[in-house]
Amino acid sequence: MSDEKCPVDHESRKVWARKLEANTENAEAPKECPVDHTKMKTDTKPTDTKAETCPVDHDTRDVWVKRQNVASHGSAASVDVEPYGNDPINEPNTGLDQQREVSTIPRAGSDSNWVYPSQQQFFNAMKRKQWDPQAEDMQSIVPIHNAVNERAWYEIQRWEGNMADKCGGPKLVSFQGDSKKLTPKARFNNWFLGYQKPFDRHDWTVDRCGKKVDYVIDFYEGKQMPGMIGMPSFYLDVRPKVNSFEGVRMRVANLFGYK
Repeated sequence: MSDEKCPVDHESRKVWARKLEANTENAEAPKECPVDHTKMKTDTKPTDTKAETCPVDHDTRDVWVKRQNVASHGSAASVDVEPYGNDPINEPNTGLDQQREVSTIPRAGSDSNWVYPSQQQFFNAMKRKQWDPQAEDMQSIVPIHNAVNERAWYEIQRWEGNMADKCGGPKLVSFQGDSKKLTPKARFNNWFLGYQKPFDRHDWTVDRCGKKVDYVIDFYEGKQMPGMIGMPSFYLDVRPKVNSFEGVRMRVANLFGYK
């Protein structure tokens, strides 16, 4: 469908880019994904269709990119993501991978999953925005970009448990990123407990057998992992919103160990 969008919005992408730049400007490209994918099986497939777009919204991607010394720019999350292309733009010898990874995130209203952009597509998208990406950085940016979304979905699946088993599991309906808007929990933790503020926030809506359930995700800079000096580390606080009876019920159940 031509109206599908990437589930990471464009303002968030700028935030992630700045976070990545601080930790990685002197680091080597990661040899493996910084999130454990043993429980997150994915496949790859070459494709160039307009219908498949990245399951990470584009402002969030900007944040990742700037942490990697590569800048990107996008429009508001409500604007459809422009089609990606594998053809190099003024860079005929980039040699970037054109394979796209299929995410584990099912798309609501579809029998397929969201599809991440290839390294070449990621590079081209930045070029179109008239920024100055470096082809060699794509090897580290793209896996991190994909991994954080896989982790977010994994945490949502933990909350959902077996509640959507009868209809094949939960599916992602919509998403929104707003790095400037603190959640009540993040504000309380910062004001009264002295915790750092999250550098990004996402709001995802999930379809559970026809019922819409809203989730909020706070992204924090994590502790440095031993043996991975200079590599970015992130902590995701994923939880149902308390804007509905179901959200409140799930949060209370979790409080008493019934998650």
